[in-house]
Amino acid sequence: MSFCAGFHHAAVQVADVERVAAFYREVLEMPELRRHHYADGRLRSIWLGLGGGQEQAGFLAIEEATDRGVGPLGWSMIALRVDVQDKPRIEALLHSRGVPIERRTGFTLYLRDPEGNLVGLSHYPNGA
Repeated sequence: MSFCAGFHHAAVQVADVERVAAFYREVLEMPELRRHHYADGRLRSIWLGLGGGQEQAGFLAIEEATDRGVGPLGWSMIALRVDVQDKPRIEALLHSRGVPIERRTGFTLYLRDPEGNLVGLSHYPNGA
């Protein structure tokens, strides 16, 4: 039985978050769901809705490109939805299969596929 419960979101690294988000909002008619800012108030990312604009249906994250090793400009990650209760089992499974967890947040585990593509396993917005 798969622990992946569906598509969570895709992220794209861009130089101009506002301009790229405007394209998806205005041309592709994707509703804006939320904005995230750095502690200093600068815009970090804009999330745009898929599937009727409900965050749970998946979203596109337009993110400011950074030099933090997340990736170059362009598509940077795909995130799959997981159940928060499965997180310990998922971590044990990854460990048993020799798949390192590259980094983690309170909601997401990040790993790489064999080609080096970033994969997120996320239970956002459900906390631990």
